Amino acid sequence: MGEGGGGPGGGGLLVVGEVVTDVVVRHGPAPLHGTDTPARITTLPGGSGANTACWAVRRGCRDVRLLARAGADSAAWHRDALRRAGVRPFLSVDEAAPTGTVVALVDSSAERTFLTDSGAVQRLSPGDWSSALLDGAARLHVSGYLLFAPTSRATASLALREARRRGVPASVDPASAGFLADLGAAAFLDLVEGVDLLLPNADEARVLTGLPDPADAAAKLSRHVGRVAVTVGDRGVLLAAGGAVTARVPAGAVHVPVDSTGAGDAFTGGFLAALIAGADDVTAASQGCRAGAEAVATVGGRPTWHPA
Repeated sequence: MGEGGGGPGGGGLLVVGEVVTDVVVRHGPAPLHGTDTPARITTLPGGSGANTACWAVRRGCRDVRLLARAGADSAAWHRDALRRAGVRPFLSVDEAAPTGTVVALVDSSAERTFLTDSGAVQRLSPGDWSSALLDGAARLHVSGYLLFAPTSRATASLALREARRRGVPASVDPASAGFLADLGAAAFLDLVEGVDLLLPNADEARVLTGLPDPADAAAKLSRHVGRVAVTVGDRGVLLAAGGAVTARVPAGAVHVPVDSTGAGDAFTGGFLAALIAGADDVTAASQGCRAGAEAVATVGGRPTWHPA
């Protein structure tokens, strides 16, 4: 793989993560047990890692790569969607497991609840990894969903070790408060020790620290990793480093919230694209918040705009 250029700051972004098929179910009243509930249902390409990669392109990063694993049932569809979004896909095709599927139940407030079948996601294996994927990369980003199963965890750990060896800063999104609780906070923190940037939402930060206040949680986590950005919904983002909160960045304005699916991924993609372009953390967080606000006004987890 040749050297890449990601903008004025130089270098590209490598995302090691996942593609999934999103079934977005937008309903009004809570679903009624044992009978029908009217809903608007859309099937879209998704996955936290893939969404982050697409939003990084949307926010100006021009060399974005994604390593993921998809089932043979829909790998071609996902590969084409990523290419149309400007992402270079490195998809391993799994002949034994289907592509992961997420049913996102989105209520009238735009809040979402996920039902997740990981499928091929957690079968991303060390054999799928190549150190050449880091050639020309300014940053590595790892989706935390990979850390919740042994095979994909080994692959994510391999990528993080190689990035550390080559001096490439790495970030991790903890991904899921529910899955974090199952894995255990101590185990997760051991896996991400030494990463440059941790990007939890408020619920994930609480699970990782046991602290109810997001600011306290952000400060505590920043003693374990280089820097922390905790998203707190419509209250914006808390930045922390060295055991203290360093900034509070307001959220972007959302005129009509539609679907919060992928809002955190959009923030991450915008944040990382800005860092690669040379922005400081506060400016990068502001760019991430703008992307998050755009995402909340869009059905599904990816931008509707695609580069030519």
